[in-house]
Amino acid sequence: GVQYDVMPIGDIAQTFEATLASAFTGMAADTTEENIQARVRGTLLMALSNKFGSLVLTTGNKSELTTGYCTLYGDMAGGFAVLKDVPKTLVYRLARWRNEQTSAVIPERIITRAPSAELRPDQTDQDSLPPYGVIDAIIAAYVDHNQPMQALVRSGLDQAAVDQVVRLLRINEYKRRQSPPGPKVTVRAFGRDWRYPLSNAYREG
Repeated sequence: GVQYDVMPIGDIAQTFEATLASAFTGMAADTTEENIQARVRGTLLMALSNKFGSLVLTTGNKSELTTGYCTLYGDMAGGFAVLKDVPKTLVYRLARWRNEQTSAVIPERIITRAPSAELRPDQTDQDSLPPYGVIDAIIAAYVDHNQPMQALVRSGLDQAAVDQVVRLLRINEYKRRQSPPGPKVTVRAFGRDWRYPLSNAYREG
């Protein structure tokens, strides 16, 4: 019973890129062009919100907001962040739980396929991030329970993964400050329980 519409964005994204072409002369395509796609979608969704008075729900979960694996003014554009405090692994658990209640309303391919921003062919999140099970374990220890980095490593988590996730957590604070509100699910939610300065010279060794 949900209304379903398709709005092609290819021509719009190409117009953005053509407008920026002179500024990007001689530069290879990278995440800049990929993010234009997400920002076109965000603009269109907000236009629909303005026109029809609907509330745009953002799709980012706690794991993505921790690592900055979300596009400011793109998939972060909206009025309410339903999954803001829900780690990625819990999203999967909730999807499976929902399918077990009655009929499988969430297609199995949505749950089993590799997570992807789908901004370039064959892209997966794990091209540049540790597995979400590892990310969520780091979030639970470091963010939710305020454990120091070395305690995470001593518990068996990979040093390189801990370093990467904590670094991403720190440098993406500015994105989280601009994200919509969302419900509190874990013991420490971004936006209400987590306080970290945007500019801080301290780096835990």
